[in-house]
Amino acid sequence: MVLRREPTARQLRLATELRRLRDAAGLSAREAAALIGASRVQISHIESGVAGVSEQRLRRLAAHYACADAEFVDALAALAADRTRGWWEEYRGLLPTSFLDLSELEYHSAFRWDVDFLHVPGLLQTEDYARALFSRRVPELPRGELELRVRHRMERRVILEQAEPVPYEVLLHEAALRIRVGGRAASRTQLDRILELSEAGHVTVRVIPFELDDFADVTAAMVYAGGPVPKLDTVVRDGPHGVLFIDSEAQLGVFRTLFRRVEGASLDPARSRDLIHRLAKEL
Repeated sequence: MVLRREPTARQLRLATELRRLRDAAGLSAREAAALIGASRVQISHIESGVAGVSEQRLRRLAAHYACADAEFVDALAALAADRTRGWWEEYRGLLPTSFLDLSELEYHSAFRWDVDFLHVPGLLQTEDYARALFSRRVPELPRGELELRVRHRMERRVILEQAEPVPYEVLLHEAALRIRVGGRAASRTQLDRILELSEAGHVTVRVIPFELDDFADVTAAMVYAGGPVPKLDTVVRDGPHGVLFIDSEAQLGVFRTLFRRVEGASLDPARSRDLIHRLAKEL
């Protein structure tokens, strides 16, 4: 069994779900190992993501764990069989692992939701906007790494530009549209870029206006990536100690509710475009 030095977020998610199924079945790692003719160490490696699992073994484990959700098991089996080495792999060892994990996650997502209050989300950013944001990092990034981050961010847009683009909905506060990043000209170009993308059938942009009442308690900025089944959805948030990948069913339910609440309070797409047009003209 070849062990992975650094499992990806998707590999860790598969490991987590298998451990959850075993726990729900009330079996120890040793008992689970005996069911498929493996060792307890092998089960430990699989459940920590440092080792893969074959589709056949995964299905045997799911059956022994009495998991009756066939659609969920099929999705886990597809995760186990996935050997994709995407474009983001060229950045491995050059950028933080969280950058690559986000790229992989969104590349495989069934849909993508973003909520942001202070910045334009990465998938909508122009090159100048992204460069201006990265240049504000403290401590300052070396020039080479700054440019790598900008290039990586621009390449992430492939999910919106490919033959079968990922459906994308953005809830963006008016503050994020008004804050000038990179100067007046760069800000105007950024607004034009958002307007251009908002005309695509697979992209929906809704603006949360300043004039909205009773909104202060709904401030959960997030990236929400839809999985092949709802149980495999993922929320990504920036935390004080780095990027957090959130996948518990209870927390996913909370973030779905928050998204729908913010969506319901936002302007519809047409009125949102009108507001962005007006802000662009002011620049």
